[in-house]
Amino acid sequence: MAAHLARRDELIVWNRTWSRAAAFAARHGCRAMATPRELAAEAQVVITCLPTSREVEALLAGADGLEAGLRSGALFIDCTSGDPATSRRVAQRLSRYGVAFVDAPVSGGVAGAEAGTLTIMVGADPGTFERARPILAAFGKRIEHLGPVGAGHAMKAVNNALLAVNILALGEGLAALVKAGVSARTAVNILNSSSGRSFVSETLVPERVLTGSWRKTFRLALLDKDVGIAREVLRENGVDGPILDLAGTLVSRARAELEEQADNLEAIKLIERQAGTEIRG
Repeated sequence: MAAHLARRDELIVWNRTWSRAAAFAARHGCRAMATPRELAAEAQVVITCLPTSREVEALLAGADGLEAGLRSGALFIDCTSGDPATSRRVAQRLSRYGVAFVDAPVSGGVAGAEAGTLTIMVGADPGTFERARPILAAFGKRIEHLGPVGAGHAMKAVNNALLAVNILALGEGLAALVKAGVSARTAVNILNSSSGRSFVSETLVPERVLTGSWRKTFRLALLDKDVGIAREVLRENGVDGPILDLAGTLVSRARAELEEQADNLEAIKLIERQAGTEIRG
């Protein structure tokens, strides 16, 4: 995402690991700053992309935090897969300094980020969305205004909760079919020409489960966080969520049983282990 921005605009970067920021700046012809405050002091637009909203909020604080450097009229775009409540709190906090806030989580994975074709889910007032749109277009293909601050993060959390449901359900179904004597690849091919298909069956399982590659792209711990946010969104809006509650319980259990750096798709490894089979083809 940052590489696409560097090709279109004057870019300043900061990373919690200085060597990464310095190496990126040297590679892409931009500048790296030692502290968030120094970066914010020179930026008209600040974009964050961190594991959780907790890190975003922490990045604002302190003598060297973003808040100390942000100027009135600046635009703050948060691409973290965060939670709506924290986004609303951050937006209110920044409004005191005349800084506009947008929550803009993305979907599309590493491939979408590299190609600049991410789907971006935006929460903001209409005027702020229009300010943010041309910047987001540097790395996004579909940029959708979903509502006020927090709406983007709510949408992303529900999307990822449904991803979790698909991973778990497909893993269980395929394990049973393999034990029943059905080829895993044949089962996936049939699903993908039938009504049970999903992004998990069409892309993730063929590329990484059937091949046994188990490439790491998105940590199970972060999926666990996102399902938790989605469950909170349902509670806040008075919607019973027995299916997402169960998915959250199962994802948390898988996270506890696997190593903390496990990929989200490795929940299927746990299903394989419990079923005493392998889903390959």
